[in-house]
Amino acid sequence: MIQFDQRRVVHTECARSGQITLNADNQTSFTSAVAQFCAFGPRNSATTQESKMSKKVAVVTGANKGIGLAIVRGLCKAGYSGDVLLTARNEKLGLEAVELLKTEGYKHVVFHQLDICDQTSCLALKTFLEKSYGGLDVLVNNAGIAFKVNAPEPFGEQAEVTMRTNFWGTLWVCHALFPLLRPNARVVNVSSFVSKRSLNECSPELQAKLRSTEISEEELCLLMGEFVVAAQNGEHKAQGWPGTAYGSTKIGVTVLSRIQARVLNETRPGDGILLNACCPGWVRTDMAGPNAPKSPEEGAETPVYLALLPEGAKEPHGQLVWDKTVQEW
Repeated sequence: MIQFDQRRVVHTECARSGQITLNADNQTSFTSAVAQFCAFGPRNSATTQESKMSKKVAVVTGANKGIGLAIVRGLCKAGYSGDVLLTARNEKLGLEAVELLKTEGYKHVVFHQLDICDQTSCLALKTFLEKSYGGLDVLVNNAGIAFKVNAPEPFGEQAEVTMRTNFWGTLWVCHALFPLLRPNARVVNVSSFVSKRSLNECSPELQAKLRSTEISEEELCLLMGEFVVAAQNGEHKAQGWPGTAYGSTKIGVTVLSRIQARVLNETRPGDGILLNACCPGWVRTDMAGPNAPKSPEEGAETPVYLALLPEGAKEPHGQLVWDKTVQEW
């Protein structure tokens, strides 16, 4: 388990990602570290890929099973007019999922290995997309984890591990791939209804910060780091956070989506890019268990709907969407 220093909680994540280099005394300021890390994002999105290959491509993370696999299948069933990249951390399982889909008649599914917690892996996917497609048309950030209710790991460890995948991993994928987004691209960040419920359990002060339309990516990174520190010190509830690691990370994903949509409006005006967070619902998966009411195919309906919003659509954008309906944040 990573032990977080409250002054430099994001240093570990930034240094692991390769985004910053700490000095010999390991004293790079906390705020500076976050600022450097968060500088790698959609602000510098480029449109230079337009002159390259024009074949469309969609990327789905965490897609070898469950909701991710159902999203890939849903895109194919809907007649997506390009390749669908099924990505997974485990190459063997990913290739088996692609072969399964091909036996079902879906021939335009391609596998690429991706560990969203490994910045090098994220950048390798970026390089592949640049060379093979010249850009990116659809990104569905589906990969995520949750500990079981009776998991033996200490809550502080659960908070660190879950945050690293659900929030930091999603952020790293976005930082790597957003520069490739073509006009009229669609981005879907899979969040959860638990994010909204968990937000309501936060202190009024935290709720105000997390609902703010002006919160920056840097400020959000700081808050997510502060939650992990508080969890490891057993002080998260006293500091106004909810008692759920998963819910807190999904708050981060939803707020990140709102920030990203705002930044895209500022940096890519007129490009028609739509970005949303969504809740697939309580779905029967290895993570959620066998008693959930929805099948993976039903859980995939909203992510697929958002990924295929027609060209020219103006909304939803920067919203949390559940059962194809915008939810108040």
